[in-house]
Amino acid sequence: MRLVSFTVEGADHRDRVGLVDPDGASVTDLTDLVRSRTDATGLSPMRALAGAWEALRGSLTPDAGPRLALADLALAPTVPDPGTVLAAPVNYHDHMVEMSQTSHVGALGVFLKAPASVLPHGGTVALPYTDRRFDQEGELAVVIGREARNVSEVDALDHVLGYTGCLDITMRGGEDRSLRKSFATFTPLGPWLVTADEIDPTDVDLVCAVDGHVRQRANTRDLIWSVAALVSYASSAYPLRPGDVLTTGTPAGVGEIVAGQEVTLSLSGLPDLRVAVAADRAVACPTSGAGRGPVPPPTPTPTVAVRS
Repeated sequence: MRLVSFTVEGADHRDRVGLVDPDGASVTDLTDLVRSRTDATGLSPMRALAGAWEALRGSLTPDAGPRLALADLALAPTVPDPGTVLAAPVNYHDHMVEMSQTSHVGALGVFLKAPASVLPHGGTVALPYTDRRFDQEGELAVVIGREARNVSEVDALDHVLGYTGCLDITMRGGEDRSLRKSFATFTPLGPWLVTADEIDPTDVDLVCAVDGHVRQRANTRDLIWSVAALVSYASSAYPLRPGDVLTTGTPAGVGEIVAGQEVTLSLSGLPDLRVAVAADRAVACPTSGAGRGPVPPPTPTPTVAVRS
């Protein structure tokens, strides 16, 4: 099942949730159904649906609401209002090598990203500073569907609603990791969610390209901590709730992005996530972390993107 968050131009501009038809051309608007069957006041319909998934999943059919053309919709981040966004640092060995790190996720745990940093497919990453380096990091993201607290690795995937694409945009430097990755627009999520029954998180191909040139290519089988291990560990530190997002880390190939470029993330089983990059309101950075922290690699030599 494929679920999408969106808004309708000329309507109430509130976030809505829909079921994407198999042809990918139309969407069944599930918003009224979700609102009528949940009491999640103040939550986006996607987050409310995540919290009531077991009760509602059987009602999510193509005739459950009005049909809309996908091309007419403005997509929102997969989860427009995640309660928590957790991310895994250094979760591929090749990225550990390229960053000259001596520690990986097994020693570092996870870190928080600001929920307000989410951005939809087709949005624009707004670089805030003129004098700092910013990199792309392509990742698979997990959306939680059942509350998880101290769950075992064996049971962890039972708490996953589905998967979506994520770009973890990063400012390089010595400032706190959460700050460097939490600027507004620094967590693109989308285009939509594919439910857990349709994705094997241990075998997802990842290709991330900038302006059509491949920078990152990997498979989730190469993760240091698997998705199940990450969910289990994260649930030991935080109470994971429906609609929370956990990003799984990035492989080697991170590189600088600048205004005017387009970043594309391709994940097998998911549609491509694309965002533009701009710096229209960039100013000089007020903090002094430039040149500190892990030293990023040179931007990879471009190669032509080929979808695997």
